[in-house]
Amino acid sequence: MTVDTRPQDGMAGGDAAQVTAAEGLVRQLELYGVEYVFGTCGHTNIALLDALGRSPITFVIARHEQAAAHAADGYARASGRPGVLLLHVGPGMMNAVTGVATAALDSVPLIAIAGDVPSYYYGRHPHQEVNLHADADQTAIYRPFVKRAWQVQRAEDLGRFTERAFWTATSGRPGAVLINVPMDLFSRRVAREDHPPSEHMSGPGLPAPVAGRIAALLDGARQPLIYLGGGLRGGPGRAPLLSIAEHLDIPIVHSLMGKGAIPDEHPLLLGMPGFWGLSTTNDYARTADVVLALATRFAETDASSWDPRFTWNLGREPGQGRLVQIDIDPAEIGRNYPVEIGAAADVTLAVEAIAAAVHEVRPEPVSRPGLRERIRTARTELFAASRERGRSDDFPLRPERILRDLRDALPDDAVLVTDVGWNKNGVAQCYELPAEGRFITPGGASTMGFGPAAAVGVQIAQPGRVVVALVGDGGMSAQLPALPMAVEQGLPVIFVVMNNRAHGTIADLQAANFGASYGCEFADPEGRPYSPDFAALAESCGADGYRIPDPGSLASALRTAVARRRPAVLDVPMVNEPVPTPGHWNINDIYQGVFPPSG
Repeated sequence: MTVDTRPQDGMAGGDAAQVTAAEGLVRQLELYGVEYVFGTCGHTNIALLDALGRSPITFVIARHEQAAAHAADGYARASGRPGVLLLHVGPGMMNAVTGVATAALDSVPLIAIAGDVPSYYYGRHPHQEVNLHADADQTAIYRPFVKRAWQVQRAEDLGRFTERAFWTATSGRPGAVLINVPMDLFSRRVAREDHPPSEHMSGPGLPAPVAGRIAALLDGARQPLIYLGGGLRGGPGRAPLLSIAEHLDIPIVHSLMGKGAIPDEHPLLLGMPGFWGLSTTNDYARTADVVLALATRFAETDASSWDPRFTWNLGREPGQGRLVQIDIDPAEIGRNYPVEIGAAADVTLAVEAIAAAVHEVRPEPVSRPGLRERIRTARTELFAASRERGRSDDFPLRPERILRDLRDALPDDAVLVTDVGWNKNGVAQCYELPAEGRFITPGGASTMGFGPAAAVGVQIAQPGRVVVALVGDGGMSAQLPALPMAVEQGLPVIFVVMNNRAHGTIADLQAANFGASYGCEFADPEGRPYSPDFAALAESCGADGYRIPDPGSLASALRTAVARRRPAVLDVPMVNEPVPTPGHWNINDIYQGVFPPSG
């Protein structure tokens, strides 16, 4: 590592045994295997940028802090390594709030490093300090959603806090953390010392007696069900999970975030429950007598607003199903439904223990007559009906036509990164994801604008794969900086804009409940539907732009974009139509003035 020995901090000369805190931090990031830092520059963090410039770490400049946060998030989801985000004081770190919170709510490990005003000017309202009606404390802005926020007060503490930050972000239930550094501390000199990463130990396992009780419950159930969340995605946990399901012939449902954890083609996969789940899936979930829930928080979308008439009917009353819930975060256990057995455990270790116990309890495999055929029929009808609707040559295109052409034109290992609306809900519901494919979406926050920049981070993490940002025109407009970021980094991200000239999902919701849509559709001063020319925008940024003028052009444009391996935008005119919603969403009751009983 090259050390800058220029005089700093009032010293007459450099000390070979010392480095600036910024240089020490960069060395630490190198030791931790960090290859990319995403962010924007500002006067409070350029000392760190200067040190990064003399390291092998690549700085990915994002033009806007929310874009930087989503890109770091996408990188973390695709690589399995923590994302690192560099922010500037005040408006810089506030711009990133939505992106950091999105990662936090989806349990994505992300380390945000924010520059702050000089330590000796706190409270005097120096340039861009967050200080109006309370004492200056910009870390307070992040505390409601990060796992931990560190306010560095001495340069000597930066290395120790960084070590704890990486450990905290990646251990237990992963999440986002903040390290807040007054700008003068970056330039102060500290002793040169290494802070090697802490050894990452897995979380607690499941005691054998508990695994045995769970195995006995599943074996004795009339209609057991496994409900899989986003916390168990492939890796070593998939095999024991499938061993449990296949040995006892138990169907599996997945949350929105769990799509792709089990291949869509698996004969025991029922699909997604909740708002956008199949009627078959919701019916099975509602009547299950034992549910094994793994690494899921029973989000409102996956639980039909927790109304027992539609999806989950879990509790201790006669006729209700019994819940076994396993999660690394004890706060999630019993949050929305009472548990028969609750365990705070590493889900991979838990399913390994349960699988072993299941084979002891029931040495011979179980067969439930008609179950797999029932699932096959329901899944076949779902995908076939969607494809049939997608055959339409109507123009603007129906959304299911766009999904059909995507499925046919993309390689099986393509990564779909979505925003919110049809692109998210439609893919989760009726896009037959290949076993090699990946679906990445903002679940907890359901953030519009996530897709474009997150896809950039995904492409950095997976340079050899085709990465598609499937977004609406609202989401693309919200994160335009993602496009020049992809061009600058030479990344062949394909941005497919489902362009209905509206915030379409909300426009449909408003029209269905209030008779008309107002404030949700884009129009020019004469009231005509309006949209930017996203293909022209792409060309102005140095990317390829494709205008889709007719139904037959989308598939060929997709194949061309895949083959060219350049950043590209496909502007696809789309008709506005609602996503089929077999489940229940309480907001529709609220609009009609119907409210659940209090208490």
